Amino acid sequence: MLALVGVAAVVAGAIQRLTGLAFILVLIGPVVLVYGPVDGVTLAVLLAVVASAIALPSAWREVDWRRALWLLGAGLVAAPFGALMPRLLPEPALLFAIAALAIVALLGPRLSVPASAVFRGRRGTIVAGAAAGFMHAASGLSGPALAAYAIAERWDQRRFAASAQVILLGYGLTSVLLRGLPAAPAWDIALLGACTAAGILCGALLVRRVPVALARAVMLWCAWIGALVVLVRAIVAVTA
Repeated sequence: MLALVGVAAVVAGAIQRLTGLAFILVLIGPVVLVYGPVDGVTLAVLLAVVASAIALPSAWREVDWRRALWLLGAGLVAAPFGALMPRLLPEPALLFAIAALAIVALLGPRLSVPASAVFRGRRGTIVAGAAAGFMHAASGLSGPALAAYAIAERWDQRRFAASAQVILLGYGLTSVLLRGLPAAPAWDIALLGACTAAGILCGALLVRRVPVALARAVMLWCAWIGALVVLVRAIVAVTA
C-alpha cells in the first residue's frame, strides 16, 4: 500500500510542476485510503509543502507578489477555523467531508463562471484567499478557490502557476503548525518526500514535452478515482 501512495506522490509532483496546482487533489485518495482521514490529510499537507518548496525556485521570477500576498494573508486568517474540522467530526463524517470537498474541487472549473463576480477585485481576492486557506487547513484542497479566482481575474496562467507555489507553501506551513506532524512512520514520510521530489523533477523535464491538456486529463482521472475511493470508504465506515 505504501507503493501505491509513492506512485501517487510521483504523479502528483509531476502534475504540480506541469500545471501549478492539484498536488493534493491527485494524492488525497490513496493517502487517505492508506493512512486514514486525519493522518492521511496531515501527511498530504506536509508533502505539499515539499512540492511547493522544490517548485518555487524555478518559478520565483514570475510570481505576482501583490496578489499572492493578499491571497496568502486572507488564507492565514481563515486557516485556524479549517483546522478545527478534523477535531470536531467523527471519522465517517470526516471521510464524507473530504470526498465532498474533492468532488467540489473537481467541479470547480464548471462552477467558476457563475461565481466569477464573487472573486473579482480586492474583495474577491480576500474571499478567495479565505476560502482557500480554510479548505487547505481542513483537507488540503485549496485549489478550487484559487482556480476560480484566477479565471475570474483572467490571471495569466504562467504568473498564476508561479504565484500559487508561494501561496500553497504559506498555507502548507501554517496547516502543518496547526495540525501537527503526521503520525506515520518516519521511513514512510522520508520515502514519500523523495517520491514527491522525484515527481517535481520529472515534471520539470517534461514541461516542454507534455501538452498541458494531457497533463490536466491525467490529473482529472487520478483525482476522480481518488475522490470516489474516499467516498466508498466513507460509505463502508457507516455501514460496517
